Order: sequence, then C-alpha cells, then structure tokens
Amino acid sequence: MIARLLQSNPGGLFFSVSATTRKPRPGEVEGRDYLFLTPERFDELIEDGELLEWADVFGRRYGTPAGPVRKARAAGRDVLLDVDVQGARQIRRVAPDATLIFLAPPDRERFREVLRERLRARGTETPAEVEQRLAEADREITEADRLQDATVVNDDLERATAQVAAILQQRRGRA
Repeated sequence: MIARLLQSNPGGLFFSVSATTRKPRPGEVEGRDYLFLTPERFDELIEDGELLEWADVFGRRYGTPAGPVRKARAAGRDVLLDVDVQGARQIRRVAPDATLIFLAPPDRERFREVLRERLRARGTETPAEVEQRLAEADREITEADRLQDATVVNDDLERATAQVAAILQQRRGRA
C-alpha cells in the first residue's frame, strides 16, 4: 500500500524508514526496509532526542528517526509512518495534528490464522513467541480502534489504498 501511495503522489509524500536494533531478515535492504542499528547507536538517538517515537517490541527496538521527517515536513511534504500502536500513541503526543489511520484486518480470526502461518513460515520465532505476537496483535487491534482518527479495512488493496489517499487529501484540504 505504501508503495502505491508514493507512486500516486510523487514528490508529495515521504515514507519514513524506521530504525531497528534487530538483524536484517533475508531479502531486507538497509535504508529501504529499515535502518539497522546497533543497540548503542539506537541509545544515542534516544539520548539526543532524535527519535520521534520508539518502542521495545519483543526484545528489539524500533523507532522513527526525527531528522528525515522534519526535513520532509519543512519541504511541505506529508509523511507516512508505519508504526504500531505504541508508536501511534507517542506520535499523537509529539504531533497532535497528525492523522493516524489504522489498517484493520477484514476478519480478526482469519487475520490470526494468516499471521500465525506467516510467523511460522518466517521461522524466526519460537511457538511461544508466535503466541505472544498473536496476543499482542489482538490487543493492538482493540486499542487502535480508540486511538486512530480513521480506520481502513484492508480487504482489497486498491480500495484500501484509495480510501487512505482520500483521507490524506481531505486532511490536506483542511490544513
């Protein structure tokens, strides 16, 4: 979805690549998928106030570097972040005017099945960690309903992308 939004609005949208302390998975590319940092470098960013938000997620840290976001906003661009509920909560505090959109699964039970299978296929989590991730996903879905400005059901990529684009366009019209 993010790639489609960026393609449909060249120059107008900026995607902020998150930083993480975890190691890259096969196929992931530095600077495209994540900024892969050492725990020490991540600590430095926290100490220097250079993360808009950050969280510990299953023993690894993830965060949004502030510099690229500030630069894009100064250039008049909208910024897309891909964050979890913890990150959204923090973004709401530091940028109360941000538009938070939750991409919801069309069917919660089917979502659990798909997520469980995806995690198993990835082979990076133990069975207990898979169950922990599923429980966290359930908690996040419940909390996201209360936190976000809008919810888009992600059952059809074209329709969901168009709906997100319309929300962003409407928001721009009010700004």
